[in-house]
Amino acid sequence: MNGVGLALRALDHGERRLEHRFLAAAQRHRTEHEFCHVAGDLARWSREHHTRLVAVAAQRGLNLRWPSSNRSSDLLAGVRTRAAEAVGRRPEPGLLLLRDLRELYLAASRNSLHWEMLAQAAQATRDTGLLDVVSRCHPQTLRQVRWTNTMIKTLSPQVLTGL
Repeated sequence: MNGVGLALRALDHGERRLEHRFLAAAQRHRTEHEFCHVAGDLARWSREHHTRLVAVAAQRGLNLRWPSSNRSSDLLAGVRTRAAEAVGRRPEPGLLLLRDLRELYLAASRNSLHWEMLAQAAQATRDTGLLDVVSRCHPQTLRQVRWTNTMIKTLSPQVLTGL
């Protein structure tokens, strides 16, 4: 496997993790309705990115498909639901939300770096297929980064100082 293949695999892994993290955070903070809905939308973007990465990798002979594990995700969703209900009654949900936003920001930033590396490789090799996927997906990843950063800036003063 060449460097582009390794970058595709790393980015695909990152997009799947980011999707999972957005969904988990949305479930944990479901009482924060705006956060919950936007996080769900941003998770869908990562799922779409995965689909596009699978297709572009298949053109290069790479298999990025992950086995489906709906049973374990259903079990985890139930645990997250009960945890969200319990946390919603405690005074620290803001700190938990900030922690989740920090992790989402770092994961989205990591993915953005991988998209940038793939863009540079696509330009250097004149790979229009890969460049098309990067051009469609990277701007959405940058929006994920900006949204999490904005949420951190908005919530930090209130949560950290108790205002």
